[in-house]
Amino acid sequence: MTRLDTLPEVLDAAAQRHPDRVSLIWDDELITYRQMVKQAANVAGGLKSLGFMPGDRIAFWLPNVPAYVILLIASARLGVTAVAVNTRFGAGEVEDIAGRAGAKALALWPGFDGIADDILARIDPLALPKLEMLIEMGGGAVAATGWENAPCIRFEALLDDPPMDASLAGPDMDCATFTTSGTTSAPKIVVQAHGSLARHALDVAAGFGFGSETVSLQALPLCGVFGFAQAMAVLASGGRLVMLAKFDGAQAAGLIRQWSVDSFAASDDMIQRILDAGPEPFPSLKFIGYAAFNSALDDIVERAQARGVTLRGLYGMSECMALYSVRPIDAAVSERKKGGGTPVSPDARVRVTDPETGAVLPMGEAGALEVAGPSLFARYDGNPDATEAAFTEDGFFRTGDLARLEPDGSFEFLGRMGDVLRLGGFLVNPAEIEEHLQTHPSVHAAQVVAVGTAQGMRAVAFVVVSEGQALDHAALIVHCQTLARYKQPMRFATLESFPVIESANGIKIRRTELRELAKALIENSQYSQ
Repeated sequence: MTRLDTLPEVLDAAAQRHPDRVSLIWDDELITYRQMVKQAANVAGGLKSLGFMPGDRIAFWLPNVPAYVILLIASARLGVTAVAVNTRFGAGEVEDIAGRAGAKALALWPGFDGIADDILARIDPLALPKLEMLIEMGGGAVAATGWENAPCIRFEALLDDPPMDASLAGPDMDCATFTTSGTTSAPKIVVQAHGSLARHALDVAAGFGFGSETVSLQALPLCGVFGFAQAMAVLASGGRLVMLAKFDGAQAAGLIRQWSVDSFAASDDMIQRILDAGPEPFPSLKFIGYAAFNSALDDIVERAQARGVTLRGLYGMSECMALYSVRPIDAAVSERKKGGGTPVSPDARVRVTDPETGAVLPMGEAGALEVAGPSLFARYDGNPDATEAAFTEDGFFRTGDLARLEPDGSFEFLGRMGDVLRLGGFLVNPAEIEEHLQTHPSVHAAQVVAVGTAQGMRAVAFVVVSEGQALDHAALIVHCQTLARYKQPMRFATLESFPVIESANGIKIRRTELRELAKALIENSQYSQ
């Protein structure tokens, strides 16, 4: 069997197996595999005629539309790196990512969510020193102030260029970049090579059971590894992607029924909005791979199961790719709701170490999660020191996550190491306290952080109260007395909502901001037990 070492090779092979099967569905547009790779070859030829060469970069500031996938394949054939830019980024974020990455072109969809008329107008072209042109998609045109003299290339015009049939990509060449969440500092730019992305697409397809009959909803944005990994795996398997440019729960529910979607990946918030769209069943759905970001939706797996929808816990990040691991589809609900699972690659390795000594810990003991395998990133762009610090001497990536190994060889993701609480001399997963608090009828959602006091590190709890309820400090103190004393929060405070950051992979709590607020609360005498 021919080895497939680059993304174009993987997708060309899928097109050779299933040339007339539909690959991409968007609104009323249906594109077959033959059409997809042909259009990509034409666009690659067009980019080459414009002077693009291997090593150049194009910033993809685009929604989930077929043109995104076609431009991605075209760039990959030419050896040009796709720089993912979230469509929800503001002007400063676009300047930072596209500027630091050295993008030669910025591909955008004028009119989508105000990109052309609003955000683009606030971007300083001088902040993108290597930018030579804009690539416009869709029916709109760039009309933003300050960009009148910027060369604009129509993507649709590139479809008529002579094709570039031979791919210039190699397994060690840069293929795509993604960004870390950047909750406490500027996001790092994570570089993924062709070989790792090609292998991961095939491993995910096999691990998730994707095949030519698979129909998957592309609700997650392609600019994040969560959505990207799903899309490449489905296309590698010869399945169909039903694309959703901007997520809407009711629209997603309608597309699932219209196209008989059988599987996809999503965050807990997205799944909740799909379930809220109506009581109608989803007879075609086999499973949804889900990531838990919202503690208020801790029972989403049970509630989805009651609707006949099977959720499977996952694990991944930009550095090792999303869908790195998954829970078995036939496992009990209590197991499927956990993050982590079994790695999809047979060559992946996982271990847990003591965060202070680096010693490898035995099964069942919580510690720092380290992973290895073919999906690991090549480097942090322009940051060799951070790259070196991210890896152990024997090639494991330090994820910064808390986990424990399980008897069947899988692992359970417990949280970020930076979020772990050191209380009473013990490492404590804040989720344990949060879940306990959420069993009280007055608590809709909870977040727990630690703050230094004269008595050592103590827990502080922030809660969003249930509708029609009020925060009762005394009642919550009593409620928490079933926990070990060192786990009991010393303060409780209400918030209307938690501070969050939106990334391409989901909405995440800004715990750094909560820690600062907790410190202020401890110093403010009005908050007392």
